[in-house]
Amino acid sequence: MSNIGIWENAEPGVTRKIFEPGKTIMMMEVHFEENAEGYEHSHPHEQFSYCTKGRIEFTIDGQKQVIGAGETIYIPSGAVHGAKALEPSILLDTFTPVREDLVKR
Repeated sequence: MSNIGIWENAEPGVTRKIFEPGKTIMMMEVHFEENAEGYEHSHPHEQFSYCTKGRIEFTIDGQKQVIGAGETIYIPSGAVHGAKALEPSILLDTFTPVREDLVKR
């Protein structure tokens, strides 16, 4: 069953909705409760995360950076990264190429 356009649980306090992907790019919306974490991981995809609400502390290859509403962060291919919501927050994540590991078609 496809998960496109359906809200699903990612980690505790984190939900996401994957939008219909293009050929080589995709986007998803991610909602965080306060103090919820996106666990550290890595993938070969490049990623931009745009914060539409709240404040998120990212850790990328051991370096911490906080972004707030209206700000974006770039995550290079292969970088070990995670995120923690400092308050209720929303991200728009964009990946290239498509994360086939997340998309169920």
